[in-house]
Amino acid sequence: MKLLQVLQGEKTSPPPVWLMRQAGRYLPEYRALRQTAGDFLSLCLNPTLAAEITLQPIHRYGMDAAILFSDILILPMALGQSLCFAEGEGPRLPPLKNLAVLKPHHAPEIYAPVIETVRRVRAELAPEVALIGFAGGPATVACYMLDGKGSTDHFIRTRTLAYENPNFVETLLKILVDATILYLQAQVDAGADCLMLFESWSGIFPPDQFRQFVITPTRRIVQSLKFTNPGLKIIGFPRLCGLLLGEYVRATGVDAVGLDTITDPTIAIASCPVGTVFQGNLDPLLLKTGGKPLETAVRKLRDAFQNVPYIFNLGHGITPDVPPMHVAQLIAALRAA
Repeated sequence: MKLLQVLQGEKTSPPPVWLMRQAGRYLPEYRALRQTAGDFLSLCLNPTLAAEITLQPIHRYGMDAAILFSDILILPMALGQSLCFAEGEGPRLPPLKNLAVLKPHHAPEIYAPVIETVRRVRAELAPEVALIGFAGGPATVACYMLDGKGSTDHFIRTRTLAYENPNFVETLLKILVDATILYLQAQVDAGADCLMLFESWSGIFPPDQFRQFVITPTRRIVQSLKFTNPGLKIIGFPRLCGLLLGEYVRATGVDAVGLDTITDPTIAIASCPVGTVFQGNLDPLLLKTGGKPLETAVRKLRDAFQNVPYIFNLGHGITPDVPPMHVAQLIAALRAA
């Protein structure tokens, strides 16, 4: 598997490619299946449909890796927090006020359909295509659990609680760390070849809280999974962490780091340990734009990372308004001699 070769520290040309949210709303075949399932959550919990959606971009574009079609908020739902996805508004949860409502021992039964999806996808994927399992980073998942919705105000309740009642936040994070380890281990057991932790909102925390709420929980997850699974490779995505990128890589023990759109490749390479594998960081807007600007940016990124182990990806997920032909253009430009 080309992706795993790079995660083990090899440099390849062209680099392997997969894209965050590569399976989803921009694809007409996804929209057709979505009508079959009814709502997004039902889609995530239907192994037959979720497996088919996971495989759609592989069949269409020949990506080097598939990533499980699911959502980072499956885990809080499995822990006992109600979850729904309002059309056009994103996820909705009741803001968590009492940790006693969480029932970690019930979680594996609730997320069992997701694990079945992993099993089905791995059985259908070609041997050379990697399957990426994933979970949300504990800090990001906690933000949604505590605020009850997406970031219209940069998770003000979570950030306030972090100052007013840090023990409450710490206790929630410990619950999430333990649950995330079990969840990701189940994905590995079902056939995931490597894992990714999405800390999509790590950038809202000041440095001391970033270390406390992002780095420390991530390190615990990485250490535990690697102890149980020697050789397992884990990608971290500390979005918008800025100058703390190098510290994040050193302190957590992740094997690869996903870079957001605003991170300069040269600075990222200089700030991280020698041997770090990098992933990213094309602006998703260029996928909507297409044409020469897209091809120029693809070549520039490939050149910027040519001397380090590198996985081509975006700096955030594909947006629903991307024309599918532009993704094909990206793949062609990347793989051109």
